[in-house]
Amino acid sequence: MLGRLAYIRIGDLQKATALIGTGLVLMAGSAAWGQPSQALTMEQALSYPFVSGLVSAEHADSVAWVQDVRGVRNIWVASGPAVTPYQATHYTQDDGQELTQLTFSADGSTLVYVRGGDHDANWPAEGHLAPDPTASPVQPKVTIWSLALPGGAPVEVAEGDEPALSAHGALAFVKDDQIWTAALGGRGKPERLLFDRGKDGAPAWSPDGSRLAFVSDRSDHAFIAVFTAKDQPLIYLAPSTGKDDDFVWSPEGSRIAFTRQPGRGGAPKPLLVRTPRPWSIWTADAATGAGQAVWRSPDTLDGSYPAFASAPDLAWAAGDRLVFEAELDGWPHLYAMPATGGTPSLLTPGPFIVEETALTRDRRAIVYTANTGGAPGDKDRRHLFVTPVDHASPRPLTAGQGIEWTPAVAGPDAVVFVAAGPKAPPRVAAESLAGEGRHDLESVAADAFPSGRLVTPRLVSFPSADGFTIQGQLFEREGVSGARPAVIFVHGGPPRQMLLGWHYMDYYSNAYAVNQYLANQGFIVLSVNYRLGIGYGRAFQEPDHAGAAGASEYQDVLAAAHFLQKLPGVDPDRIGIWGGTYGGYLTALALARDSAIFKAGVDLHGVHDWSRYRSRVAGEPMDRYEQGDWSEAMKVAFESSPDASVATWKSPVLLIQGDDDRNVPFQQTVDLAQRLEQQGVPFEELVLPDEIHGFLRYASFLEADTATVEFLQKELGGGAQGGR
Repeated sequence: MLGRLAYIRIGDLQKATALIGTGLVLMAGSAAWGQPSQALTMEQALSYPFVSGLVSAEHADSVAWVQDVRGVRNIWVASGPAVTPYQATHYTQDDGQELTQLTFSADGSTLVYVRGGDHDANWPAEGHLAPDPTASPVQPKVTIWSLALPGGAPVEVAEGDEPALSAHGALAFVKDDQIWTAALGGRGKPERLLFDRGKDGAPAWSPDGSRLAFVSDRSDHAFIAVFTAKDQPLIYLAPSTGKDDDFVWSPEGSRIAFTRQPGRGGAPKPLLVRTPRPWSIWTADAATGAGQAVWRSPDTLDGSYPAFASAPDLAWAAGDRLVFEAELDGWPHLYAMPATGGTPSLLTPGPFIVEETALTRDRRAIVYTANTGGAPGDKDRRHLFVTPVDHASPRPLTAGQGIEWTPAVAGPDAVVFVAAGPKAPPRVAAESLAGEGRHDLESVAADAFPSGRLVTPRLVSFPSADGFTIQGQLFEREGVSGARPAVIFVHGGPPRQMLLGWHYMDYYSNAYAVNQYLANQGFIVLSVNYRLGIGYGRAFQEPDHAGAAGASEYQDVLAAAHFLQKLPGVDPDRIGIWGGTYGGYLTALALARDSAIFKAGVDLHGVHDWSRYRSRVAGEPMDRYEQGDWSEAMKVAFESSPDASVATWKSPVLLIQGDDDRNVPFQQTVDLAQRLEQQGVPFEELVLPDEIHGFLRYASFLEADTATVEFLQKELGGGAQGGR
């Protein structure tokens, strides 16, 4: 089984030769991806395979994941005693159609997945239109597909999203904000499973498959609902004016735990001052709906509902214990307590963040990723750890210069995960829960990635003007003499963190590849982990006067420029900046406020007027007498925006955005272009019709990245490849 094979190193010549004979190459350990070429091209830099969506079957030693190579997405599966991965789908086009939400049946015999959509958008397009990044005249749909394993061909089941499979193989999914069902074989007509007045989502079957729970969002409040049969009424769990979410079934299926936050209402909360975001954990009887609070957060900023992506990752563990993530000591950590209530105990003490988790099969331990370890620079990496759920006894499963993420338990004694490093792009690996016998699972096409041309970034730190210590990764090619241009990269989010290697998000793996390419061309590149980012504690992630409330994080970008100005090998008169989304905002802000320092920049889908953006996200308080600090907040928001400083903007800029952007309205770039035109600021545009915020096509990334580098080379002098 997979668990046993976690103790075997798959790297010997015999096994590798067998795979080569099938036209595949097995990646093992730190084996090279190919010999260094004479000149790295952008196409080569972006040819890395990216792995996402790793999942495992609940009661079988089966795992599956999505591999994206040059925009061609396919699902790979490994199962049974051989553990040899095979390609389960055979898509061939860079069509921008995501493959997401891989879901196994409990026995691993069926895999369902979603094709299409944009699962990173902050809000859907008008009419729930699916993205159409190829400008196809045939409207794309978001569809659910099934695979009979092993070896079955994909079958289109229905139009929909968020699939959930019961223990008996029944499918529930979401379509038009309602719960539907369909036969897995694609026969018959999909039907609406139930009526509910809310906008429904997150369906999850009980362990025995007899009932279905889901979130019923009623706009200003939300319920957890339970469906049993069409002749029985829905059960709403302890209904209130609160917003309920993040639910999980108990192992025996009689109870449900969930989180509750206050509903939308009350006096207006200040926009310029951070206030606590209270929350609580509840349990309820799934048959009657009777429930009670088992824990309430302290009324402090640290006690607030967690602001990190996986929050609060509620799990029901052995011993009738609830495990969840919270920031009670200022760091995102795992806590556990009896399901009947009590004081939570800290499972993961230390100054680091916990980001992803997976319960072991017996539910007695939990595997997690954290930015800690024994190697210098581990604050800017991710490693795997495991701890019992009843006391704090963490131990590492991985260590060293690599980066590991997305743990999935496969068998009683094995965990699979995605592994990468400074040069080796993401691949799937397995490890025993004892922390010995790691090996790689993934096979890829034989065309090699030119890892020999990459540099190993090094960790640097420097002070910001108001006392924050800022970290970053410095990319510098060896053997290049003379003063060179330098470029600052600012990530988006902003709750993100750039790492000392390939990133677990595809958008930032692309940025890592571009930074590597720039370094290969002779630029010195500094990727800045400015305040508002994750990895350094709540006080760093949620500082005062940041973003629309004062842009205090810009001090960190400016400090990065001052650091570069004094760095040997940098021409202080040739410093540029680039970034996307929130990084696009900071790029534009740098060019607007300090063109004397930042001589050129590339702004990808950035926010340029916080007052407009904030109105769209938060909504204007037009329907109430109380305005709170709205007027003052809008004034500060505009003053914190690049638009407010266009009069001092002199440096050339390249603006890039897809016009189907669902995170940052395209109007933000339209507005800025008009202002730059009126001020006579030199700018260029690259508009990608029908592309979204996080580009869906390799061709789009290639076009945008090539334009980015060519613009910086033209404006800053071309690095080692040429002078000014």
